[in-house]
Amino acid sequence: MDHQPTLPPHILLFPLPLQGHVNSMLKLAELLCLQDLHVTMLVSDYCHSRLLRHGNIQSGSLLHPAICFKTILDGLPEDHPRVGERVLEVMPPDVTGPLFRELMTSTDFLGSETRRPVTCIIADGILKFAGDFALEKGIPLIYFHTISASSYWASFCIFQLIEADEIPLKGNGMDSPVTSVPGMEGLLRRRDLPSFFRANDINDPHIQLTKTGIRKDLLAHAVIKNTFDDLEGPVLSQMRTHFPNIYSIGPLHAHRRTRLGAETMSTTSGSFWGDDRKCLTWLDSQPSKSVIYVSFGSITIMTREQHMEFWYGLVNSGQRFLWVIRPDFIAAGEDGESQIPGELEEATRERGYMVDWAPQEEVLAHPSIGGFLTHSGWNSTLESITAGVPMICWPYFADQMVNSRLVSEVWKLGLDMKDTCDRVMIEKMVRDVMEMRKELFQERANQMAKKAKRAVSEDGSSYCNLNRLIQDIKSMIV
Repeated sequence: MDHQPTLPPHILLFPLPLQGHVNSMLKLAELLCLQDLHVTMLVSDYCHSRLLRHGNIQSGSLLHPAICFKTILDGLPEDHPRVGERVLEVMPPDVTGPLFRELMTSTDFLGSETRRPVTCIIADGILKFAGDFALEKGIPLIYFHTISASSYWASFCIFQLIEADEIPLKGNGMDSPVTSVPGMEGLLRRRDLPSFFRANDINDPHIQLTKTGIRKDLLAHAVIKNTFDDLEGPVLSQMRTHFPNIYSIGPLHAHRRTRLGAETMSTTSGSFWGDDRKCLTWLDSQPSKSVIYVSFGSITIMTREQHMEFWYGLVNSGQRFLWVIRPDFIAAGEDGESQIPGELEEATRERGYMVDWAPQEEVLAHPSIGGFLTHSGWNSTLESITAGVPMICWPYFADQMVNSRLVSEVWKLGLDMKDTCDRVMIEKMVRDVMEMRKELFQERANQMAKKAKRAVSEDGSSYCNLNRLIQDIKSMIV
């Protein structure tokens, strides 16, 4: 089919079907649409149904009509929990790979009078089968890594880590220093490496998968990072020795607001849960910087015992708290009918507020919020940085282990309590961030927030990098 030369490039965005990955890709989709590019968002059937129910993909933005949504099966039954470490079962390559290939060769992607065939695939860095297809068909491939540059770099250095016998961990030496990640010497301990490296055998499937995936990353035309140069500049410099085309264009949620204009208040929601906006009314009644916001993201799960330790720690700290507890937050098989101690219920009525899900960007930007107890997911970390909110980090798995170390030891924006779940420690850290060292952490958080906003302002590093990315994509059809 002949296509009018005036038709813009057609970009396929393909995120891993998890909320954090989909959310950041939605932000990217809008930024691309602002430059008059055509975008097809490929999401799983499960994700699409959740977005239609709880997100605002139909009405939340004037840009969405320019985004075409297509769906694909994620390879899991409808009743699969899709939380905890079982999220690793999503999109099995032997199931979803053939489905993707079939879809990409269907009439939906052959082009039309109003839309070119796909001219570029921007695939989640985890979905290597999509990259394999792009390379085979000669379609320009860009990987979008939704994790921090530092966490990705630690994974990229897997061969050096193995050679230095720093992984697998072999069950001990968790506090031993890691020396084989260039640019991060003296920073990481073995417990701070991505959780997939916490194996006792070099033949562990996650280690082997990482080795294979890293090699494939080098074949891509370019890499997109949701970060900014003032935040992770040294690591980005290390990466550029292997990846000449790196586009650091974050924080994406703030970049979107800059490009849309200050008068636009709507947010793009990739939420799989319905926001309880009544919590904002509750925050309105609280003093400035007096509330610690507690949320462990969309896939973290806890045991009942861990839940109680956090609850006692928060209550014993004496601080006001807003706590997000998803309906699937407690691990399957745990007793959901346990009697809640009266002192916890009473203290929560006095100083706390609990919701199933919250509009996080708005919560973090609220003047009543003074701290964030977080799982250190990368989206949450960036949102907290941009809002100027100090953090207490309790990472759950994957890249979060690296992120929490950066928060405490590099950016010094809060505290890291990984691998600990003790009410005394939780109480102490909450008091430290909200009282004892409040001014110190707040000053540093404010400084980093200014850098984040500068990066996405006109002529900022991320703003300019996005312009370069757009020109790169447009050159693919010349």
